[in-house]
Amino acid sequence: MAFSNPSSLLSSCSVHRLNPLLFTHRRQTTRLSRWHVNRLRPRFLAVAASENGIFTSPEIAKTFDFSSEERIYNWWESHGYFKPKFVRGSDPFVVSMPPPNVTGSLHMGHAMFVTLEDIMVRYHRMKGRPTLWLPGTDHAGIATQLVVERMLATEGIKRSELGRDEFTNRVWEWKEKYGGTIANQIKRLGASCDWSRERFTLDEQLSRAVIEAFVRLHEKGLIYQGSYMVNWSPSLQTAVSDLEVEYSEEPGTLYYIKYRVAGGSRSDYLMIATTRPETLFADTAIAVNPQDERYSKYIGRQAIVPMTFGRHVPIISDKYVDKDFGTGVLKISPGHDHNDYLLARKLGLPILNVMNKDGTLNEVAGLYCGLDRFEARKKLWTDLEETGLAAKKEPHTLRVPRSQRGGEIIEPLVSKQWFVTMEPLAEKALKVVETGELTIMPERFEKIYNHWLSNIKDWCISRQLWWGHRIPVWYIEGKDCEEDYIVARSAEEALDKAREKYGNVDIFQDPDVLDTWFSSALWPFSTLGWPDASAEDFKNFYPTTVLETGHDILFFWVARMVMMGIEFTGTVPFSNVYLHGLIRDAQGRKMSKTLGNVIDPIDTIKEYGTDALRFTLALGTAGQDLNLSMERLTANKAFTNKLWNAGKFVLQNLPSQSDNSAWETLLAYKFDLEETLLRLPLPERWVVSKLHMLVDTVTTSYDKYFFGDVGREIYDFFWGDFADWYIEASKARLYQSEGQSVASIAQAVLLYVFENILIMLHPFMPFVTEELWQALPNRKEALIVSCWPQTSLPRDGNSVKRFENLQALTRAIRNARAEYSVEPARRISASIVANSEVRQYVWNEKEVLALLSRLDLQNVHFVESAPGDANQSVHLVVGEGLEAYLPLADMVDVSSEVERLTKRLSKMQAEYDVLVARLKSSNFVQKAPEEVVRGVREKAAETEEKLTLTKNRLDFLKSTVLLCNFSLANVAVVNPDNLLEADSAPYSSQRW
Repeated sequence: MAFSNPSSLLSSCSVHRLNPLLFTHRRQTTRLSRWHVNRLRPRFLAVAASENGIFTSPEIAKTFDFSSEERIYNWWESHGYFKPKFVRGSDPFVVSMPPPNVTGSLHMGHAMFVTLEDIMVRYHRMKGRPTLWLPGTDHAGIATQLVVERMLATEGIKRSELGRDEFTNRVWEWKEKYGGTIANQIKRLGASCDWSRERFTLDEQLSRAVIEAFVRLHEKGLIYQGSYMVNWSPSLQTAVSDLEVEYSEEPGTLYYIKYRVAGGSRSDYLMIATTRPETLFADTAIAVNPQDERYSKYIGRQAIVPMTFGRHVPIISDKYVDKDFGTGVLKISPGHDHNDYLLARKLGLPILNVMNKDGTLNEVAGLYCGLDRFEARKKLWTDLEETGLAAKKEPHTLRVPRSQRGGEIIEPLVSKQWFVTMEPLAEKALKVVETGELTIMPERFEKIYNHWLSNIKDWCISRQLWWGHRIPVWYIEGKDCEEDYIVARSAEEALDKAREKYGNVDIFQDPDVLDTWFSSALWPFSTLGWPDASAEDFKNFYPTTVLETGHDILFFWVARMVMMGIEFTGTVPFSNVYLHGLIRDAQGRKMSKTLGNVIDPIDTIKEYGTDALRFTLALGTAGQDLNLSMERLTANKAFTNKLWNAGKFVLQNLPSQSDNSAWETLLAYKFDLEETLLRLPLPERWVVSKLHMLVDTVTTSYDKYFFGDVGREIYDFFWGDFADWYIEASKARLYQSEGQSVASIAQAVLLYVFENILIMLHPFMPFVTEELWQALPNRKEALIVSCWPQTSLPRDGNSVKRFENLQALTRAIRNARAEYSVEPARRISASIVANSEVRQYVWNEKEVLALLSRLDLQNVHFVESAPGDANQSVHLVVGEGLEAYLPLADMVDVSSEVERLTKRLSKMQAEYDVLVARLKSSNFVQKAPEEVVRGVREKAAETEEKLTLTKNRLDFLKSTVLLCNFSLANVAVVNPDNLLEADSAPYSSQRW
């Protein structure tokens, strides 16, 4: 009987329950050998690792202690296991960790990428490849500056009061104090990255790479300065990237405003619907669809912008206007709307800006100058109502752009910024995917990648911040900043260039910093020493192997790294991109503080353990979002416990380490040899064959990055094959008194299979597997650096099929016992009907069958045809050529069962009649809610099915009673001498 839960594997009661060949509840009369007694006594000092205070053996600890994870991690790191051992000519496996923000605190997104990358790294390290996982953090310009500004605000200090240099010093102080938080939390997840190579995007080396990249791009004419539409944060006073803008559906208002037609009557006006009336001061045109007959007569005329003292704008036609949306009339405000901006550039319309950088209206707004944008909106609408130009307003759901950092509403604004021309860079990035130099997983994201690069816009790389990489541009005092500027690698070089060109002049540096994504785009090679191409790490580990990250930053980071890598190094920076999905709650909702559904990884680790969390996250499918539930975490915590208890069982059934003879015998088995495999008994031959098949399957899945498949395959083998079947079958060897020769085979197989399970599972669950590995005897090295199992090892397919027959027979008997509610401790008889081949291999494993099926050892018969009492037995058809007959009298008291079922049938019939009566009532069917009627129909159908099953079972039992009575009547007239003669006749079938 397979153990149903991990905690019961070796409990005192389960010893009696699971080991019937050795123990009974009464005093055991069989004398155990001395070896058996030693084997079952815990060997508290058996493992050297337990003595050093780092590891704990399952023989000592009831469960795996999560608090030991940090000790194990520190032990790995102190031994240098995370550092690559590079050998010239080898093929290194290199991953650059996506740098989390230095302000960050661990969330489930971090936990996902750390888990997946660590799985890759640990697997390839065990495969023998020099493996480098390079960690680091991002300076996170906006986020960090905002955090420090808020901290200063609590002291009553404003950034402007400190000045740039002093403020920057304060940020560095904050970074030194708090910046290591995220790195320490990543370590809690088991990240086996080389911390001696940890990088920060503002490190001196990486800063040099950023300046070099800017200078080279500018020298090629790919960087320019200009005024264009950007996402503007009035609170932060800077442009922000598209990634830092989050859109939310919010209730708002749609305002209907009358624009009078110049030169027309009072009835000649255009009704415009807008959600942002304050931008009307920046209107430069009114547009209608050329196919809209309502307004065709006004095309080419002028409209008067309300509240502007009669400013006129042209009425134009453009198919861009949706005539079915709102009133079909569109106000064009190119200075405050992305789409309007593009339309204005296409049509050559002027661009007006009505907004200051702080979100107040400027002098273009006339009387409203100086008002906050939202305050101006209210006042303007009141004034429009007073002048009769306000028609109406109505509720409207808005798609509001908000700053990811500050939460404020982002303002589309035309601003002078630095840009990178992207099209020439994008062409090369498209080509590497087309030629197969770069593989994106899942493949469907290639289309998204290609679409974005094929329609790419120039990149705004300047930010109006103080924290970050200062733009390496210097202006000449007294000269036009747009025409006269110097791009250089340092202030000294800039001054030399300026004086060489302009004479004895003074210069000043551009106050802006570069977009954080600019430095991040250089991450795969700047962290390895670029622009110094002779740097050892750059020569040994570039290009990298895999870039793993979330699919939501495919454009903003991945594509930019590809473009920059090709531009500056001449090669794609990684050959594979693996994209994971987002982590959502159990209901599929995005985690947010507002919903209160955020799951903290550190809290999760404390409750469920790192291994359970990692295993849960890794079972997702690449590119697809994962719904994280407590049920999944609980189940995988149970998996950790199951693994621990299996280790406990293996350890308690191995010879003492001082028993050299036993260990010589045990270690002499070479399961990688076919002749060894074929000499094993059936259960051992089956489990070793299944293991070798698993190694091939799992290795292939690891190589294809099918991590979800890997986890499920190992889980199913460990729990479904090894724990539930082989461990239970091995007890027939371990707990019999036939000497150690039979037991040593089981011991060797248990050890061999279990240690290979630990190896294959280690990348997913590093802590518990290392703990168990160190507890096993004769460990020569840490699991983290142990060799991966060989593939294509021998297996016996015929034995697998045979043992599956034995499993099917066992399941059938167990199901029959469950169906007839046979007490677990009760032993029953059985007749196994099979052909000679099947009969032979099942008979060879009769002890295993008896143990797993709880059969009476003295009353199991192997026959060629149905036994004489077949009509009084439960007949089980297991498969072709294999059947079983279980005497009913062994399982139940037939008369009592007939009586019980008769009463049950009567009660069920009454319930069924009530349900049918309700359904026949037209009053109920017509008036009751549809779902209620449907529920009654379903309940009636279910009850009818149960009635049929119960009737069939009752009929069978009644026929058995009749047959039994008939047999007894016949026996009464048989000659006693004949009866004795029949009993002494040899039994025709095998019996034991």
